[in-house]
Amino acid sequence: MKASKSNDDDGVSSTFKALVQTADRKFARVRDVPPAHGRASPTSHYFHKVFKAHMRLWKFQQENRARLVEAGLQRWEIGEIASRIGQLYFAQYMRTSEMRFLFEAYIFYEAILSRGYFKGSGVGKDLGVRYKELRFYARFLMVAVILSRADMVAALMEAFKAALDDCKATFKETNFREWKLVYHEISRFTKADTVSLNVRPLRYSPMIDSHPDSAQSVARFHAKKILKFQDALLTSYHRNEVKFSELTMDTFRMLQCLEWEPSGSFHQKRPVKPYENGSKNDYSVTSGFIEMNLAMDTTDSSLPPNPKKAVLYRPSVTHLLATMATICEELPADNVMLIYLSASGKDNQSNLHQTDSSGGSRVSSKKASSESSHEECSSMPEAHLGEKSNSLYRDGSCLWLGPKGNGSYNKLYPGDLIPFTRKPLFIIIDSDNSHAFKVLHGAERGETAGLLLSPLKSMFKNTSSSDTRNGSQFTFFLTAPLLAFYQLVGLSLSDLDMDVHTEAEKILSAAFAEWEVLLCTSTNLDLVWAQVLSDPFIRRLILRFIFCRSVLSQSCTPQDAEQYLPICLPHLLPSLSPNWPAVQSKIIQLAKHLKVSHLFNNGP
Repeated sequence: MKASKSNDDDGVSSTFKALVQTADRKFARVRDVPPAHGRASPTSHYFHKVFKAHMRLWKFQQENRARLVEAGLQRWEIGEIASRIGQLYFAQYMRTSEMRFLFEAYIFYEAILSRGYFKGSGVGKDLGVRYKELRFYARFLMVAVILSRADMVAALMEAFKAALDDCKATFKETNFREWKLVYHEISRFTKADTVSLNVRPLRYSPMIDSHPDSAQSVARFHAKKILKFQDALLTSYHRNEVKFSELTMDTFRMLQCLEWEPSGSFHQKRPVKPYENGSKNDYSVTSGFIEMNLAMDTTDSSLPPNPKKAVLYRPSVTHLLATMATICEELPADNVMLIYLSASGKDNQSNLHQTDSSGGSRVSSKKASSESSHEECSSMPEAHLGEKSNSLYRDGSCLWLGPKGNGSYNKLYPGDLIPFTRKPLFIIIDSDNSHAFKVLHGAERGETAGLLLSPLKSMFKNTSSSDTRNGSQFTFFLTAPLLAFYQLVGLSLSDLDMDVHTEAEKILSAAFAEWEVLLCTSTNLDLVWAQVLSDPFIRRLILRFIFCRSVLSQSCTPQDAEQYLPICLPHLLPSLSPNWPAVQSKIIQLAKHLKVSHLFNNGP
């Protein structure tokens, strides 16, 4: 009998090892594969295989936990499997934007933390396990930040810092410089992310962002052509911008802005009880059990699916265009694609124009070759474009998507976007060179694109608020308009009485409701805007653009308007221009309420 039991245990152990090897092998295949964006993404096939392998492994350890522990299975090995599954769920969320995958990742990560899988005797002196623990904290922090779990973020930051300090003390000969940089990066990001972790969500909440006064107008709104919004591409590149892993602050805010705020029991904030050293928690055989598909009870089936978002971290221009082409190729005829680009337009390179011996200006051969290649690759030969085409690839009319020193490799020109205008596009350019992209209007190749172009300069009434490394001001207005207003006038949410802030929210909500009625009842609204106005995400962006433009218009002098005002092409209604009473009066009302009306042109 003993021999039989021993054989059974050996069989369980060998089966477990085989499952681990299979899961590791499949995981290695997809770990470094960049996500392909599109409805027919080939990575979905690979993901399904690796996920299935890990689910089989997870189920096997649940069913045979006691025997595996007797055979020497360590708690951190269970934690590593759970962490991998959480990582796979998060990767699938980034590919599909489905919140259920994000919830599942959170559930697995929270179980690892609460059960202390990376704690215990002997673990602290194993460097390999400590690296796994640090990676776990970093990954869980990303999920908690995106889900706006401020309590969990605070607990994880404390646990991460304690683990890192302990590692440095225990392994004195090991350099933890990279992990210190990771912790510093996370610290900067969470300090800058004062919005999603402290106030109303950036995501679209039907309870907050739907305006009862304009609901009937929205419901009755009809246009000859209605476009659906299901695909977006988001990317940003700025020197020294705040980021966390591969999410910059700007793309993070836009990512959340284009999602529905989830409901359900998950968001009834449960108290965080992280594992503490020395605690006497009961880790029995059943502690290896983590309930699958709990997220199904936390999603709201009444909400439509989130738009699918391709979030690219510092892509090369060719990668950006390839991704854009993939999405456009599969874009249904009745859909619109949102493109968000946040980048500097300043030439960070050494001068491409060199002065010849006669004092004139000549173009370097490197630049000439670059521009020649643009003309050869373009589907619009120079002879057929007319005078306007001269600025589509003009030097200085581009966005920089990378550091200096790579020639035109990192330059994105307005003309690079022209081939994609065969499909409906809603384009947001946030840059100090955004106005160079005005030339897209009228140069499209099939569908007129909607353009929201940022100011060339940010405006701050208080110089202490002018650190744009924490995110662009224009993007801030599009994703958190009231807090962007506070930043502009030098106010801080922490300095305001909550009743004052609540009333300010009501004033802004009433303004949006009034402007929404004007948009939805207008008979002369340009078709470009009319065909996307029924989508709540795009409608909210348009309303916030109107607010941003009016606030900045009343903050600057007419001679500075070209630098400090955003641009909308095609133009919106004259009745929603910055100086129109229906718009101007709301800005004045908000400024008076916050006692900052003296900072505006119409102030006392």
